[in-house]
Amino acid sequence: MAIINQATKELQVKIVYYGPGKGGKTTNLEQVHANVQNVHEKGKLVSLATSSDRTLFFDFLPIEAMAIKGFKTKFQLYTVPGQVIYNTTRQLVLRGVDGIVFVADSQYEKMAENVESFQNLEDNLKSLKMNIADIPYVLQYNKRDMANIAPVEYMEFLLNNREVQVPSFSGVASKSEGVFESLNMITRMLLNKFINEGGRKQ
Repeated sequence: MAIINQATKELQVKIVYYGPGKGGKTTNLEQVHANVQNVHEKGKLVSLATSSDRTLFFDFLPIEAMAIKGFKTKFQLYTVPGQVIYNTTRQLVLRGVDGIVFVADSQYEKMAENVESFQNLEDNLKSLKMNIADIPYVLQYNKRDMANIAPVEYMEFLLNNREVQVPSFSGVASKSEGVFESLNMITRMLLNKFINEGGRKQ
C-alpha cells in the first residue's frame, strides 16, 4: 500500500509490471528510464538477467512526480520475472503493490501464456490477501508490430472481459509506443485513489 511520510511530505506508490516471459515488461521500464530527462528525478535502473529470463528479480525505478495536497509523489516501478519457476519472487515483488500494468504479448501463440499469467497474478494476490478488483490496473497489448498478432478485440475478450473493464492500450514497447500512455493512466488512477481515499486521512 502507498506509504505516506508526514515528515518529508512524500507519498511513495508502488507499481508492478506483470505478464508472461519476454512480453515486454523490462522493455517498458527501460523506455521510461531512458526518457526521464532529469537525472535527479530517476533512480538507478537495476536489471538482473538469467539464461532463461531477462529479469530474475526486479527493476527498481523511483520517479519524482507532481505534488498533491502538499505531498511529493514518488513512484517505484518494478517488474516480475516472467518464468513460472520464479513464482516465489513474483509474490515478494507484489507485496505492498498499489497499481499494476499487465503487459500482454499480442502474438497469437502467446495467448495461452497471457491468460495463465493473468490467472497467476490473481492467485498470487489472493495468497497475499489481496483482490485484483481492489487494485487499480491497466492492460497493455504489446508487440503490435509483430506479424502474427491477435486482434485487440480478441485480447479484450480474453483479458478484459469483466463486469468493470479497465483501461487498455496497444503498444510497441521497443519503440516506446503505449509505454507512457499505460504509465500515465495507472499513475492517474492511483493519484485519484489517493485524493479520494488517502487524502482525507492527512
